[in-house]
Amino acid sequence: MSRGLLLFAHGARDPRWYAPFEAVAARVRAADPALAVELAYLELMTPTLQQAGERLAARACATVDVVPLFLGAGGHVRHDLPLLLAELGASHPAVQWRLRPAIGEAVRVIDAMAETALAWLDAPAGSA
Repeated sequence: MSRGLLLFAHGARDPRWYAPFEAVAARVRAADPALAVELAYLELMTPTLQQAGERLAARACATVDVVPLFLGAGGHVRHDLPLLLAELGASHPAVQWRLRPAIGEAVRVIDAMAETALAWLDAPAGSA
């Protein structure tokens, strides 16, 4: 049985916006080539959650962890995402869809943001 990971981001009109999210997906794929990984967007971009979920179901994923790439669990994560996952579950009942907390709530992510903010105090303006 195959496992899948569905990374879920908001979406934006600016095509440069998605670069960090694509980088996360690429790093996950490189770290575990056997893991089926899809990146989906809530709005303004594709694939949608439904489209990405269908790809994972087509790859015979029995379990798919859904990780919201949001800093906090606002309305999209608490309300919109569960409804979208319910639709996906109804379309693919053989797949176990497991919603994880918003990535920004993870201690490691909070620590990384704090460390980066402090490191930028000594860095030239505009450096990443």
